[in-house]
Amino acid sequence: MKRVRDVRDQLITILERHRSRVVSCGADTKRVRKALCSGFFRNSARKEPAEGGYKTLVEGNIVHLHPSSALNGRHAEHVIYNSVVETTREYMQTVTSIEPRWLVEAAPTFFRVAPQDRLSERRKKMQIAPLGGRNGETTLLGQQGPRNRGGGGTWG
Repeated sequence: MKRVRDVRDQLITILERHRSRVVSCGADTKRVRKALCSGFFRNSARKEPAEGGYKTLVEGNIVHLHPSSALNGRHAEHVIYNSVVETTREYMQTVTSIEPRWLVEAAPTFFRVAPQDRLSERRKKMQIAPLGGRNGETTLLGQQGPRNRGGGGTWG
């Protein structure tokens, strides 16, 4: 909690220096989560029921929520995370839930809304697709990147 207090004090000092008001979000954390999404959009993942975890959107790796995570046991279809630590599995650390459309808003050159006519019913609910392949190459919508590990085309 000391670290949290230090960060809060730093933010207040910066806001005061720029003569901005200090306003709490209260129980509405949407703005904070959107701000985190804009900084950590490359560290995004979506629920992958078949694998029992999450699939990272950029690399296509399977990662899991740590058992001590506050999101563990809750329905969080899309998340962003700060880092991944590997023990017996790869676990995401510092995780928060997001709305997939925030990825398009935060990084329009990296994500786009996927066309409805080329998606399965499950994917239609997500309505977002990465723009390029893993190494920056252009990938046609509906195709997978190298080694079928994701990172290009529609999520899958």
